[in-house]
Amino acid sequence: MPIMWREIWTSYGGRIAGVSVGFILGLLYFIVGFWDMLFFGLLLWIGYAIGKMKDEQRGPVFPWQRMLEWLTERWRPFK
Repeated sequence: MPIMWREIWTSYGGRIAGVSVGFILGLLYFIVGFWDMLFFGLLLWIGYAIGKMKDEQRGPVFPWQRMLEWLTERWRPFK
């Protein structure tokens, strides 16, 4: 009695995805090197974090207005 692919995916989907990602990262390690792979992962994580903040509508990543107010108050030329 053959197991259908959908049953395999529902039972072992996380393991299949984990092994696939590990295999791809392993290939990247062998092809481009460890530090390049880590930098690529860092860029992916930053992009994910910014996208998640935008999806959740939390506001800007950097509070530019508040930083500008702090800087102008701190370094006023004529106190």
